[in-house]
Amino acid sequence: MMSRFIAPCLALALGVLLGLGAQAQGLQLQLSQNLSLPVPVGTLQADFVVALVNSEPITNSELQSELQRALQQLSQQRRPLPDKNELARQVLERLIGDRLQLQLANQSGIRIDDAAVDLAEQNIARQNQLSVAEMRLQLVADGVSVPQFRLQLRNQLILTRLRERELEPRGRVTELEIDQYLREAQSNSDPATRLINLAQILVAVPDDASDVQVAALQARAEALLARIRAGEDFNNLARSASDAPDRSNGGQLGLRTSDRYPSLFVDATQSLAVGAVSTLVRSGAGFHLLKVMERQDANLPPAAVTQTRSRHILLRPSPQLSEAAARDRLLAYRAQIQAGQAEFAELARQHSQDGSAAQGGDLGWASPGMFVPEFEQFINRLAPGQVGEPLVSRFGVHLIEVLERRRVETSQREQREAVRGLLRDKKLEEAYLFWAQDQRSRAYVELRELAP
Repeated sequence: MMSRFIAPCLALALGVLLGLGAQAQGLQLQLSQNLSLPVPVGTLQADFVVALVNSEPITNSELQSELQRALQQLSQQRRPLPDKNELARQVLERLIGDRLQLQLANQSGIRIDDAAVDLAEQNIARQNQLSVAEMRLQLVADGVSVPQFRLQLRNQLILTRLRERELEPRGRVTELEIDQYLREAQSNSDPATRLINLAQILVAVPDDASDVQVAALQARAEALLARIRAGEDFNNLARSASDAPDRSNGGQLGLRTSDRYPSLFVDATQSLAVGAVSTLVRSGAGFHLLKVMERQDANLPPAAVTQTRSRHILLRPSPQLSEAAARDRLLAYRAQIQAGQAEFAELARQHSQDGSAAQGGDLGWASPGMFVPEFEQFINRLAPGQVGEPLVSRFGVHLIEVLERRRVETSQREQREAVRGLLRDKKLEEAYLFWAQDQRSRAYVELRELAP
């Protein structure tokens, strides 16, 4: 079976080659949906032809290899597994589409030379702190031969070059289209697309509290409000004084549509500007202070983003180091750091198995979306200066410290470029669907019976 280690390696290499590269382990990978790796032959069913594509066969071993990769990817993303037979049919249709496109690329004279494939291998190895020779040994240990691996890389690069040639002209976006999109989005009044991020400080009131207790708790909430209006930082006060479970994140509840907030929160903040704080809001849970962190239209790029600077120590499970052992080792590092017996940066330099080790594990400033979801959600819960419990991600086990946060305004040019990218992606997606359907309709495809 394809290992958890090899899949991110291949994704990183293609990312670098195709302009989608991530700069550190834990960053969001844009894995091509057409990429597959072979699995050991011993895991497959008896081989036979499942489809003919212009007289070229697709075998059951190819289908099972790609199906296992799809199932593993769904499992890693913690997504529900669909009906296997339906998934197999979807995977087969994608293999048919890829085969047709590879045939078209061959007829069109598109070639990928060995130097490009060599570069892909080098990028994989470099992103994972391995030499090419070491990476090849790992591939073989995972049941993937080097020729198979290089063939998959070559085919993916061929497909990418073909699609760029065929579709790139259809993805051009004019300034007029950007202007029109912005006008329509700015005039949109649909509350379902209006996003708001609130932060709260909660002074909890027990269900059986007496009038005297309620009055005392209200006085405490009013005192907190007075401190905020005197200039004290809302988020720091939320971390130290709020009774809500979200206090470790400065009380932030997250960017969401109004209908996903309690109506009394919406009513209390709908007339407030960004950065303003409400008066006391009484709910069944207690007294709330609410701050409007940001407002945004879901159809528009954000006017500002919150960036986080963090650092980590990454240990990759291996036959010599189990996931549980990696977690225990990181817990020991955390205890040393909290006791003042060791510096995080020095431990990262000595032990982290990530390219950021030389910088003491520093990942730099990251905007939303740069990290894989499990990594980003975890750091969003940490306060600056806080070292979290070990986190298991698709890359290994991390010990993470958030160093600082900042709000960064996006320029008008950046917002327009974000809209251009959004419109371009939409055009290319639509163009690809029509183009792929057209290729399919022109081809001779004979489907055989799938294995039960």
